[in-house]
Amino acid sequence: MNESEFNQLADAALARIETAVDNCGGDVECNRSGNVLEIEFDNGQKIIVNRHDVNQEIWVAAKSGGFHYAWQDGAWRSQRDGSELYAKLTELFAAQGEDIALS
Repeated sequence: MNESEFNQLADAALARIETAVDNCGGDVECNRSGNVLEIEFDNGQKIIVNRHDVNQEIWVAAKSGGFHYAWQDGAWRSQRDGSELYAKLTELFAAQGEDIALS
């Protein structure tokens, strides 16, 4: 995949996540600064989602750990455990008491 294709796919993913969080109606704040989304919950916990251009991955940082997702077979997948980005984020949001479905 070339850089332009990656940027388009990653930006669409970040926009999808941002829109879902903004529209959830919960006590969640989402701030985007360039290629980084900072999602903050009412308990002070944060999830950071960013586009990592060098590796052509989307990285997620949460209290439970860090996760890296690359575009494979039409989805953002972890090479470590095979999880899908939106499913993992839905799980991480649920752990914070928020029902934000992305998948």
